[in-house]
Amino acid sequence: MDIDFLLNGERITLRDAAATQTLLDWLRLDRGLCGTKEGCNEGDCGACTVMVTDEDGPRALNACILFLPQLHGKAVRTVEGISGPDGALHPVQQAMIDRHGSQCGFCTPGFVVAMATAHARGDRGHDDALAGNLCRCTGYAPIVRAAEDAADAPVPAWMRDAALPSVEAARYAPATLDALLEETAARPEATLIAGATDVGLWVTKDLRDLDDVIFLNRCADLQRIEDDGERLRIGAGVTMDRVHRLMVEHHPDYAEMIRRYGSAQVRAAATIGGNIANGSPIGDNPPALIALGAILHLAHRDGRREMPIEDFFIDYGKQDLRPGEVVEAISLPARAPRLKVWKLSKRFDQDISAVCGAFDIGVDDEGRVGWARIAFGGMAAIPKRARHVEEALLGVRWGEEAIAAAWEAWERDFQPLSDMRASAGYRLNAARNLLSRYLLEDLGAAVDVLEVAP
Repeated sequence: MDIDFLLNGERITLRDAAATQTLLDWLRLDRGLCGTKEGCNEGDCGACTVMVTDEDGPRALNACILFLPQLHGKAVRTVEGISGPDGALHPVQQAMIDRHGSQCGFCTPGFVVAMATAHARGDRGHDDALAGNLCRCTGYAPIVRAAEDAADAPVPAWMRDAALPSVEAARYAPATLDALLEETAARPEATLIAGATDVGLWVTKDLRDLDDVIFLNRCADLQRIEDDGERLRIGAGVTMDRVHRLMVEHHPDYAEMIRRYGSAQVRAAATIGGNIANGSPIGDNPPALIALGAILHLAHRDGRREMPIEDFFIDYGKQDLRPGEVVEAISLPARAPRLKVWKLSKRFDQDISAVCGAFDIGVDDEGRVGWARIAFGGMAAIPKRARHVEEALLGVRWGEEAIAAAWEAWERDFQPLSDMRASAGYRLNAARNLLSRYLLEDLGAAVDVLEVAP
């Protein structure tokens, strides 16, 4: 594959590059740029963080699960490109020194790049921006103080990359949906790669050889967001950081869950369509989308179809997706003021859910449950709607009576498994308790674990 991009301001042209060579390996083995570290090699620790800039501005990404073809037409900065050409330090680098933000130093390059990216974006949410970078010796307090100290400093001139390289559309990365559908129809067995936050681990951990791949990141038709005031239509290629910004305005409780979805590096790469298409039983988007009554739009060269998103998930590892067909978009109501979404995990940031529950329950003028849509991840082999619980709630007075009416129905809907994240008993009790939490919050009780003090 032929690839053109900027690396620390220098134009790079690669011919016949391997489709699934990671940027991390190329930087360290081919270019000798070893400041970018290999830690977990799965997008969790942030030691490999690089800055990638495109038409939407700079983003921090994990180089370990970023394939070279994904850089076509973009600009990359590694830690070696954060300081100036004359050796001048970036403000975040100077602040790290002043605040004693480094000990062993292994994690420091990743922290510096994540901080410099947030600085370039004007992002002052330091805790969120650094949640994807792990430090086991310095501790986070001096690093966060360094980010705060540097926040008001101007962005250095050398950080402003020249114009992005002008590139032509590549067959491995179609620029339009029509071109993509021609490719998927001709090569239905090809692996589709959007953000590679999942597929990247197939390569780095499972050591799979993906011979035939199609990259989706340059397909503009999949990256559109439409808002007609009543409904939102989100293209499958929209990244989760963009989904987060959208949901802050339309569905703030869903947005708060997305804030804990991966890290800044993961959200900047992962796409909403990828999270749906992989059919994971612990994916965090499907429960919220099911509770919202979202419609999934699928496309094939020979036509399009749509379905309620809960019907897409058939069984573990099996989705209603035909050969050559792709997820095109997801549409959902623009407003759902009674939607609540909760993610339960051992670690607050960047952790896989033990249980993820989403609720949209309405109460009529007589104080009885008029509608209910409830869905969970982590409770079955697929993201699943709690239909028996919903039925048990309908028509019941909204209060403890409703909780009791639905009590036995939970076991009719879910028979969860025990695994390293949670036991079956915990999951079932947690699901029941989340319904109680919904009621208590609806009645005005303080239930936010970030606010309630002992």
